[in-house]
This record gives sequence, structure tokens and C-alpha cells, in this order.
Amino acid sequence: MVNQTKKIALIGAGFVGASIAYSLVLDQTAETIVLIDLDRTKAKAEVDDIAHGLEGMGNAVIYEGDYSDCADSDLLIVTAGRGRKAGESRRDLADGNWQIIQQVLTSLSPYDNGCPILMITNPVDLLTAAVNRWRGQPFGSVFGSGCVLDSSRLVRCIARMVYRQDPQRQAACARTIQACVIGEHGDAQIPLWSGVRIEGQAPADYCAAHGIVWDAAARQRIAQETKKMGAAIIQAKGRTHFGIAACACRIARAVLHDEQITLSVSRPLAEQFSDAIPALSLPSVIGRKGIVSCPPVLWNHQEQQAFEESAAALREQLKALGSTAQRR
Repeated sequence: MVNQTKKIALIGAGFVGASIAYSLVLDQTAETIVLIDLDRTKAKAEVDDIAHGLEGMGNAVIYEGDYSDCADSDLLIVTAGRGRKAGESRRDLADGNWQIIQQVLTSLSPYDNGCPILMITNPVDLLTAAVNRWRGQPFGSVFGSGCVLDSSRLVRCIARMVYRQDPQRQAACARTIQACVIGEHGDAQIPLWSGVRIEGQAPADYCAAHGIVWDAAARQRIAQETKKMGAAIIQAKGRTHFGIAACACRIARAVLHDEQITLSVSRPLAEQFSDAIPALSLPSVIGRKGIVSCPPVLWNHQEQQAFEESAAALREQLKALGSTAQRR
């Protein structure tokens, strides 16, 4: 009899990894969750802390394990690495976190069953591309959280402007506002303004009908606020982890339950193997095998040009990782 239990292996038990584990348990995304970390004592403590509050909150099995537990997993989520400090960009983490990810891949290799790998570690685009190169599996089996969080932040920023007198509508904005960020999860992110809809209407039409100014200056303010949100949180509390945990949980649910939903995740920009194929966020259909299809992007010339410039910059950064990012 085939085992139908859904299992997630979560590599990295820091703030982000533990927060993702907690979100997965509360959401009942998987029946089994294993938390893996070099510091097994910490991983066990995180597992115990989560498990102690599970009564009445679901029946997921969560335990501390090792890389052999990846062999029968349906999804691997990688968060290992250090987070940003105040004043740092995500790109500043590249060399150090790639060294950590290489150690992860070496340990994972004997137990890699080909299931999807969801990269969370920053800089997520660069590391998604590097892990994709290492694995050499079919396109879509390695992808990153990318701009899923940025897209959520963009929706919130738009809601604050158009629903500024209505906190309840702001809270429900995910049901009424569609907006997407593409490109880099970082300073070069690109709001896909041509695809924004507010209650089914183009934003210019909605705002004109409600006496709201929707011009280039307004869009620039929203874009800058969206881009700076992560850094502002880090400056105030030292880290971000709840937002990305919720986004990782949403992506995981799409994989394990084969939901075939479209999210702006980081994916390699070409299906064939190459030494320097960057990964950037584009709308992608997520299902059991990871990225299952890539719908056409409805963008204007300016958005496409900005995306191509970002891809060129990431390609050079990927080359800078050198021969360390070799296919196994």
C-alpha cells in the first residue's frame, strides 16, 4: 500500500525555520514535519516548544531529525544560513550563505529523492539558481520563495492608500486587491503595475471613481514603501520571520495538495542547464512537482526592460560564485 502521508523536511532551525514549522503545524499543511539543524539541541527545543501547544490545534507529527529523514519527504524547505542585519542588503549574504548551503547539499545528496526544494535562504534568487545548477533535476523542482512576500506587501501598501479610512477593508485586502511583484527579491524588485486590479477594476479607474490620486508619484511612493518594509522591520526588531513563514506555508500547501495556483516565485529563467542561468520571480503555477507551468507575463515595455536588466545583474553575481556551484 502506498503511503499517502504528506511530509515536509525543514532544513534550518533558526527564527525563520522555527516560524515556518510553527505555521505549517497550525495550518495542518502536512501530517509530518521534521526539523533538521546542525545544532540538534536547538532543533529539539524548537520542536518541543511547538509540540507543547498542539493540543486542540491539529494532529501533525513534528520531530527533530537528520538528513536521512529527507529520503521520504514530499517537500524540502531550506532556511539554513544567517539573516540580514540592519543596514545590509540581501546580496551581502551571498558568499557566506552559499558556503552554508553547500554543506547542506553535501549532507542532503545521499537522501535526495527528487522532491521539490523550496529555497528560503537569502539572497534567495542567487541561491535558487545555484541549487538548481547543483541538482540537475527537471525544471521546476528547485524554486524559491522569491517575491511572494513582496507581492503581499504590495497589496497591503495599495490597500492602505485606497482603503485608508476603513481598517476592515484593509485587513481583507487579499480578497479585493490583486497585485504582483516580479524580478529580484531585493532592491531591484519590480511591481507589475499593468496587472494590478482593485475590486476587479484597473487602479486608475477605481481611484478616479473614488476621488483618489493614482499617478506616477503615488505608484513610486507605494513601490518604495514596499521595497523598504523588510529593512524597516529589521531595523526595529532585528529580524523578519513571521511574514516569510506564512508565505512559505502557503507555497507548501500548494505543493503538497497540488493546488495549481499562481504565485510570484523565484525560478530559473531557462529550462536547459547552463553555467549562469539566473533565477528571478515570475508568476508560476505551483503544484505537486514544484513549478508545473509558466503562464505568459502580461507586462509593458518598461516592466520587461527592468526585468531584463535585473536578470543581467543576477547573471553576473551567479558567475561570481564560480565553480563552487557545479552540478553534482
